[in-house]
Amino acid sequence: MTEKKDVRAVGQIAALPITNSRSLVATTIPAPVPGPRDVVVEVAAVSVNPVDVKLRGGAEPDGGVRILGFDAAGVVRAIGDDVTLFQPGEAVYYAGAIDRPGSNAAVQVVDERIVARKPATLSMTDAAALPLTALTAWESLFDKLRIEEEATGTLLIVGGAGGVGSMAIQLARVLRPGVRVIATASRLESEAWVRRLGAHDVVDHRGDLAAQVTDIAPDGIDWILTTNSAGQLPVYEAILRPFGQIVAIDDPDHVDVVALKAKALSWHWEFMFARSLHGARDMIRQHEILASVARLVDAGEVRTTATTVLRPIDAATLREAHALVESGHVIGKVVVTDEPAV
Repeated sequence: MTEKKDVRAVGQIAALPITNSRSLVATTIPAPVPGPRDVVVEVAAVSVNPVDVKLRGGAEPDGGVRILGFDAAGVVRAIGDDVTLFQPGEAVYYAGAIDRPGSNAAVQVVDERIVARKPATLSMTDAAALPLTALTAWESLFDKLRIEEEATGTLLIVGGAGGVGSMAIQLARVLRPGVRVIATASRLESEAWVRRLGAHDVVDHRGDLAAQVTDIAPDGIDWILTTNSAGQLPVYEAILRPFGQIVAIDDPDHVDVVALKAKALSWHWEFMFARSLHGARDMIRQHEILASVARLVDAGEVRTTATTVLRPIDAATLREAHALVESGHVIGKVVVTDEPAV
C-alpha cells in the first residue's frame, strides 16, 4: 500500500497579533482521510471571514496546529464510500465546518452534505467569496426571519457592505421582490456598493440610525438583520413594528431581550456552523442552499462579492488578508487564490 504524503497548509500555532510573523505559518499536515460521506477537495481558492480573525486571535490552539479557513472552491479528487452527490473531477464550493480542519490547506476533507457544485459561470476565485456569507444570509432571512415569498414590508440590514450584508441584499431583492431593503453604510464607497447590489435606501449607522430609518419608514419596519447588535436594542425596539423580528450574527456580551416584550418582538440567533457542528438531521439543507445560490449566480441574478483578490495561498498572503478583514473596512470579501490572474 502506498504511503499517503503530507500536504501543504497554513496553520496557527499560537494566538498572536496578525502583525506577528508567527501568527500564521507554513506547515504540513497528514493527508486527510475521508469518512464515509466526505469528499476530498483540492483547494484552489479561499476567502477570509471575521470568524477566521476571531479564532486566530482568541483561544490558543488545542495542541499542535490549527488549520483555519471557512470558505473554499476547488476540485473533488476522491470520495468516501457512501458519497452520492459528487464524483471526482467536479468543481465545488463550500463553507466547511468549525470543528474540522479548515480550507487553508492544499487538500481538505468536507462532508458532502454541506458542499455544492461551483457556479459554472464563476472562476474558483469568485466562487470562494460566496459560501459562508450566502448560507448565513439565506438562513437569516428565510429560516430565522421566515420572510415568505409573497411578503411585503421593510427589512433593515445593519452592515450592508460586509460579506453577509452584501449577500443578504441580493437574496432579498431577487427572492423577495415585495420587500423594501434598507442597508447601512458609513462611507461613500460602501454606500455606492450596497446601492449597486440593490438596496432601495441607505442610512449611515454611525449617525442617528433611528431618525434616519424613521424618515424612510415612518410606520416602522418589519425585520432587522444585524451584524453589530451590541448596545443597539433600544434603537431596534424603537424602529420595529409590533411583532417585528431581529436576527443577529455577531457576538455581543449581553442581550437584554426583556426590553423587546412590550412590542412582542422576536430575537433570533444565526450561526451558520450549527447544522454541521451538531450533525443536524437536515445538514443536507446547506448543500441545497448553495445549489440554489449557484443557480441564481448562473442566471445572472446574484453576483460574486469578491472585491479584493490576493495571491498565492501562503502564510504571508493569508496574514495580509487577515489584517484587511481585521481592519473592519473591507467592502465585500477578501479572497486568496492560487488561480493565475486573467
